Amino acid sequence: MATHPHPPGSDSPAKFSDDAWVEVLSAMDRTYADLVSYQEQLERQNAELQEMRTFLTAILSSVSDVLIVADRGARVARVSRSVEALTGAGEAALGGRPLVGLFAEAAREAVEATLARVRDSRKGAQVEAELLAAGGVEPLDLWVAPRLDDRGRVDGFVLTGRPLGALRKAYAELSESHDALKTAQAQLVRNEKLASLGRLLAGVAHELNNPISFVYANAHALERYAGKFETYFARVQEGASREELIALRQELRLDREVANLRTAIEGAREGAERVRDIVEDLRRLSSDGSGVAVVFDLAQTARTAAEWVMRGMKQPVVLTIETEPVQVLGRPGHVQQVVMNLVQNAVDALEGQAGAAIRLTVRPDGDRAVLTVSDNGPGVPEALRPAIFDPFFTTKPVGRGTGLGLSISHKISEEHGGTLTLCDAGPGACFRLYLPRAEGGA
Repeated sequence: MATHPHPPGSDSPAKFSDDAWVEVLSAMDRTYADLVSYQEQLERQNAELQEMRTFLTAILSSVSDVLIVADRGARVARVSRSVEALTGAGEAALGGRPLVGLFAEAAREAVEATLARVRDSRKGAQVEAELLAAGGVEPLDLWVAPRLDDRGRVDGFVLTGRPLGALRKAYAELSESHDALKTAQAQLVRNEKLASLGRLLAGVAHELNNPISFVYANAHALERYAGKFETYFARVQEGASREELIALRQELRLDREVANLRTAIEGAREGAERVRDIVEDLRRLSSDGSGVAVVFDLAQTARTAAEWVMRGMKQPVVLTIETEPVQVLGRPGHVQQVVMNLVQNAVDALEGQAGAAIRLTVRPDGDRAVLTVSDNGPGVPEALRPAIFDPFFTTKPVGRGTGLGLSISHKISEEHGGTLTLCDAGPGACFRLYLPRAEGGA
């Protein structure tokens, strides 16, 4: 439809075309739709804000640790329920108060310095301060973190922590648990060592029986020689003639007995020294390994431990020992236990096998000492390798093993700063112990 513009000088208003009205109505519809969309978005944001407020309120009410939120001016904005319980004041009473005013006079300077450091660095910091509590003061271990706005500027602070009394109590309980764990571990080591020594009793009895029998036999010979010499010297004191003494000497065969006397003495002494060495080895093996670590020769310690295991063997097993002197720092009793466990496991794996052989080597390798125990037995199946060092894991029949030998050995190696690994070095099983060499040791 055509429009009719007003002639010049006319005061009548102009009329809009239908298209113009349609455009106005469309604009109004779009504006209304935008307003509805904005309203829905605002309602969603308000709901999210309310949900977040409820969530934060639940957190502030449930946390047992101290939680204080401060604004940019270091004034209290929010506190947790635990702070209200400690101070005896509600959040309404604490809100707006200077943050440093919550702490004792002696701690305020440290708190202010920490807040300034956090503000400047925009990084968290730790401080110990005494909170003014309802019953006096409560020492706190606090972590002060900055609140940053969208431009990265410090917009406030968040203080979290817990009373030092609770921390000290927890630390004391942790220390007690650690001590109990160490005691239990030491007991396990001793029990495993006693189990190993129990398997060696037959060999020990045999080893002690030989030198003791030797000493006993020579003692009887010395007693017989003493009787003959007493008889001869008694006749000398009685004033017997030279001819009588010569005849008596020949009758008692004193010339031969004098020569045998020194042999009997040397034999008795050799047997006694052998007994002394066996007892000394037993003392070293039965020691609990506690106390100050010392520098010792790993080769000699390993040889002693391996030979003791072999003394109790009831089956023919060939033990080959190839060692080089190498000094390590540690507890010889514990390291001996590791070697005994490894050799004993190898012997058990070779039970009933013809041509059973075990090879033990000790050599230096840079700043480490390497001890290897290998056998020609069936080896460790691939499926069992991941669990080989687990406590109470054993492939032996019931009553034949505790399942603690390798686990304890692995723990001992770690305590000495080393490692115990299952290596691939042949058809049988192979275990390798690495220990740090003593400084200056060669």
